[in-house]
Amino acid sequence: MAKLPKPEELLNISYNPPATGWMKTKTEIREGFFCHAGKPESLEMVSLPNARDWRVPDDDWKLPPDWQTIILDGLRDRLDRFRSLKVFMDCCVRCGACSDKCHFFLGSGDPKNMPVLRAELLRSVYRKEFTLAGKLMAKMVGARELTEDVLKEWFYYFFQCSECRRCSVFCPYGIDTAEITMLGRELLNLVGLNIDWIVTPVANCFEKGNHLGIQPHGIVDSYDMMLDDIEDITGVRLDLSYNRKGAEILYVPPSGDIFATPGNYTLMGQLMLFHELGLDYTVSTFNSEGGNFGLFTSNEMMKRLNQKIYAEAQRLGVKFIIGGECGHMWRVIHQYMDTMNGPANFLEVPKNPITGTVFENAASTKMIHVTEFTADCIRHNKLKLDPSRNKGIVATYHDSCNPARAMGLLEEPRYILDHVCEWYEMPEDTIREKTFCCGSGSGLNAEENMELRMRGGFPRANAVKYVHEKHGVNMLSCVCAIDRAALPPLMNYWVPGVDVCGVHELVGNALVMKGEKEREENLRFEPLQNQDPVMEEVGHE
Repeated sequence: MAKLPKPEELLNISYNPPATGWMKTKTEIREGFFCHAGKPESLEMVSLPNARDWRVPDDDWKLPPDWQTIILDGLRDRLDRFRSLKVFMDCCVRCGACSDKCHFFLGSGDPKNMPVLRAELLRSVYRKEFTLAGKLMAKMVGARELTEDVLKEWFYYFFQCSECRRCSVFCPYGIDTAEITMLGRELLNLVGLNIDWIVTPVANCFEKGNHLGIQPHGIVDSYDMMLDDIEDITGVRLDLSYNRKGAEILYVPPSGDIFATPGNYTLMGQLMLFHELGLDYTVSTFNSEGGNFGLFTSNEMMKRLNQKIYAEAQRLGVKFIIGGECGHMWRVIHQYMDTMNGPANFLEVPKNPITGTVFENAASTKMIHVTEFTADCIRHNKLKLDPSRNKGIVATYHDSCNPARAMGLLEEPRYILDHVCEWYEMPEDTIREKTFCCGSGSGLNAEENMELRMRGGFPRANAVKYVHEKHGVNMLSCVCAIDRAALPPLMNYWVPGVDVCGVHELVGNALVMKGEKEREENLRFEPLQNQDPVMEEVGHE
């Protein structure tokens, strides 16, 4: 792991472009800005090509002899199949409206991290190989040959993009540069170029149903420990069913919430909520993961991993699915499910059995986000909540990129926060559709690229610092498992004193359960700070 500069050193960012043009400026592969290469056994597990041992800093990446033909044939195939790619390749006028919208450019000053220029890395090869002007006039029209140096440049910068899509919000032509990054990564996979932090979770998920490769008995052990903790805190013992056929609902969390803090507190809050409502649901130890790192690999891999959710729902005979606080799971479900695996006509349109609300927005996918469910229950006065149990917590809300920009999940988490804690918004141009990324999305949440992560996460941290200093914010809430893993080191680095949680951890703290003992601790076993609890009657039947 490369040495991480101190914050004051990292802030010394130059936005001056190099003296040479971008095509003549050779890419320097720097420690701290890349992730380790994918392990051969992981590539073999999911039948990805050219599985071998290699290292990013090495000169020889052990490419197949015909790697150029493989890449160009792959690009030709995708140009034929994806009309959007052809449009994105041809319609950019390089106006630069996206340039200062990327957190990686803002944090690094590297021009090749401008979304327009990152896309140009691929677009320049497209022009050379697939346009008449490029064939005839080459560099005069921004065209270049696909060389090994160009391929390495692709790898270096396509894995410095978190595919957050913030740039697309500001593009006057609607170009989705994240889709170009995704396509670039898909082409790289054709010759065996991937990072281990993506390909090993993909292999684990394919083989064992979750990114960490935990077997079913390990899943049960993790849940049992959470149930023990809930009982210690509340005095209420939850009864959780596994792989139960005939349950009304299949609940699918991200694996990060099963196995790691602070995500496990978020999952505990959801389990408490489901128990208190008497929800007829089950969890699967085989499809134990809703997340989908196939999104960062290829369209085909995304499809394969998404299918397991629906195969398990069909096997168990449930009516519909509730998904947990995960980011990329929801981008896949909302943007790609219909054309990849759907429509899921063997399931029913989700209907909240507690309130009767029919979620027509999920008429095709048959899957709703847990915050949609919880917000609906609060709106219909089906819960008792005591916000004073979150006294001492002053929260803000981070719109996780995939649920916010890709799914439009903007109001439900905020509605929940309104009822469970004191919280404040970050500046307007850093939230909702314009939200900044955690800096570690799309499989970049590794240890070896920590400088890249701290640079990429700086714009988000800067907005948190603003509300931390103005309102005393000490908790950053979100609805994404990768955020709950990536944001704690980011906060520790840039804004010490701000912790990270999921929205449903705050719900679990505030939830008043039937038969509970006098609550003295929150879900982190920290003493409650409320002296004279003031009950918010949000109904309870």
